[in-house]
Amino acid sequence: MIKAVVTVVGQDQTGIVAGIATTLSEHGVNILDMSQTIMSKTFTMSMLVAIDAAADFDEVYASVKEEGARLGVTVHVQREEIFDTMSHI
Repeated sequence: MIKAVVTVVGQDQTGIVAGIATTLSEHGVNILDMSQTIMSKTFTMSMLVAIDAAADFDEVYASVKEEGARLGVTVHVQREEIFDTMSHI
């Protein structure tokens, strides 16, 4: 299992959570934790997810980025260990 952090930022609109969660689900990705808020008109969401070892990380990454583009939001996906290392720098 690979843990990853998914962040989503963009103009608030209906369907962002549903679109990203559905895309993750289609790849067998489990959402372990999620936080989302709206600051003024800007939507922000962070998710900790578990990607099955049999899943292709790059394929999951590409699919979530594509869904983000469709929704007009910016999506980043980082493996948890990279995210943790970056946050300590």
